[in-house]
Amino acid sequence: MNHLRIKSLNEIAVEIKNTKLRKNLGVLDLILLGLGAIIGTGIFVLTGIAAAQYAGPAITVSFAIGAVACVFTALAYAELASMLPVAGSAYTYTYVTLGELLAALVGWFVLMVFTCGGATVASGWSGYLVGILRSLGVVIPDQISKIPSQGGIINLPAVGIVFCLTLFLLVGTKGATKLNGVLVGVKLVAILIFLVAATPHIDPTHWKVFAPHGFFGMAAGAGFIFMAYNGFDTLATAAEECKNPNRDLPIGIIGSLLVSAVLYIVVSGVLTAIAPYSSLNSSEPMAYALRRNGVDIGAKLVATGAIAAMTTVLLTQIFGQSRILMVMARDGLVPDFFAQVNARFGTPHFGILASGWVMMLISGFVSVSTLGQLSSMATLAVFAFVSVEVMVMRYKHPEVKRTFRCPAVYWVSSVSAGLCFFLFTQLWVENWKFYLISTLIGLIFYFSYGYRHSRFSRHRA
Repeated sequence: MNHLRIKSLNEIAVEIKNTKLRKNLGVLDLILLGLGAIIGTGIFVLTGIAAAQYAGPAITVSFAIGAVACVFTALAYAELASMLPVAGSAYTYTYVTLGELLAALVGWFVLMVFTCGGATVASGWSGYLVGILRSLGVVIPDQISKIPSQGGIINLPAVGIVFCLTLFLLVGTKGATKLNGVLVGVKLVAILIFLVAATPHIDPTHWKVFAPHGFFGMAAGAGFIFMAYNGFDTLATAAEECKNPNRDLPIGIIGSLLVSAVLYIVVSGVLTAIAPYSSLNSSEPMAYALRRNGVDIGAKLVATGAIAAMTTVLLTQIFGQSRILMVMARDGLVPDFFAQVNARFGTPHFGILASGWVMMLISGFVSVSTLGQLSSMATLAVFAFVSVEVMVMRYKHPEVKRTFRCPAVYWVSSVSAGLCFFLFTQLWVENWKFYLISTLIGLIFYFSYGYRHSRFSRHRA
C-alpha cells in the first residue's frame, strides 16, 4: 500500500500501453491543435476588455508578461509530456510527483479551466455572431442572446454552438482535427485582414496615456488575459492519441505558444492604437474598432474569422475536458463511466457529453468577465503546480529518459512558479469568493467520493 497515494511510473506505462484511444495525431496536427486552442477568445474578445478595464494600451505589456510566464511553463510541460505521454496532463504529473490529494485538486482546477474557459469562448462566439447578423439587418432579440444579468433570459447562440460541437466530437478526433485545421487557417487570415485594414488608421494619440493604472494595472491585465494562453495544455491531454508523443508533443507545445504570443502582442498593440482603450469593453472589440474607423467590410470579415477562431478553441476545450475526465475515472476519482470509450468511434463519449452539457448550462447564464477570470486563476494555479513538479521529477527520477529537457530547469521553473503566483494574486481580491467556493466543492467531492473509490482504496479492499 502506498500511504502517500503516489502513482508509479510503471503504472503510467501500463496505462499508455492499454489505451483504447486511436493514435491519429502527428506534429502538424498538434501545432494546428495548439493554435486552434490558444488563438481565439483571448485575441478576439479579452484583449478589448482587459485594455478597457485594466491595462489600457499597456495591454501589449500584459500579453508579454503572460507570454514569459507561459514560455517558461511550456518548457516544463514539454519535459513532463516527453516523459509521461498520457492523456491526464497536469493531473497525471501531480499524481506521480505529489500524490493523490493534490492530483485531485489539480484535476479539479483543470476541469475549471476547460469549463469556464469553454463557456467564455461560447459567450464570445455568440457576441460576434449577433454583431454580424445585426450588420446584415437580422436582429436576434436580447431575451435569447443575453444572460439574465444583462436583461435577457438565456444566451441561446452560445448554448447552440456548444451543442453542435459536442455532437461533432462524439464521432472521433480525425474529423475534428481536419475541421480544426481549416478553421485555424480562416482565423489566421482574419487576423491578417485586421492588421492590414487597421494599419492606415493608427493614431499615436490613443497611446498618449499608455498605462493608465500603472504597473499593477498591467499585472492585473496579464492575470485577466492569462486564460488566452492556456490552450497549449490541451496538447498534453492528447498525448495518448499522438503517433510519436515523445518527439511531437514538445514541438507542438512550444511552437504553437510562441506563434500565438507574437500575434497577441501585435494585435493588441494595433487595436489600442486605432480606438480609445476605454471604448473597447465589448464582446467584439476588433470588429467594433474597425467599424468605428469606417472599415465595415473589414469588420465583417474579421468577425467571421473570429467566429472560426472561437469555434476551434471551443472544440479543443470540450476535447480536453473529456480526456481529463477519462483519466480521472480510470483512477476512480470520478465515476467509472467517464472512462468508457465508444467502440465505434474510439472517443470517451460520456465525458464529451458531460463536458458539453455543463458548458451549455454555464455559457447560457453566466457573464464572460466572471468566467474569464475564474479560468485564468485556475490556469495560473495549474501552471504553478507543473512548474514545481518538473523540478520534483528531476530530483526523484533523474534516470528516466527525457526526449526534451527543460534548460536551466530549476531557474526556469522557479521563475515560472513565481510569476504565476504573482499574477494569481492580482485576480484574487476580486474573485476570491467564487474561487474558494469552487475549490471547496472539488475537495468535498474528493473526500466524499474520490478517496473511497480511488484505485488505491480498491487495491486495499
